[in-house]
Amino acid sequence: FPLTVRDDAPFKQKDVAQFLEKHQVMTRPLFAGNILKQPAYVDINCRVVGKLENSDRVMRSTFFVGIHPGIDEQRLNYMIDVFDKFMKHTRKK
Repeated sequence: FPLTVRDDAPFKQKDVAQFLEKHQVMTRPLFAGNILKQPAYVDINCRVVGKLENSDRVMRSTFFVGIHPGIDEQRLNYMIDVFDKFMKHTRKK
């Protein structure tokens, strides 16, 4: 399930992803966004239109939380609780 952290959030994508991982909620970075910043594409000859600000934002702020049809209600509730714990922890700062 893809999530994007807002630019005005009091935390960064890496903060929430690390917290989730620490609590056994698996995450993955999104391999997308500004692909021209990926090492394999740095020196390719291509046409770029604009500053690619939205592509950079997706690359910087989006990640996946692992879900699948086999997740039962107990595990889903656990994930929700971990997100809730992170949000409460973030508000205390």
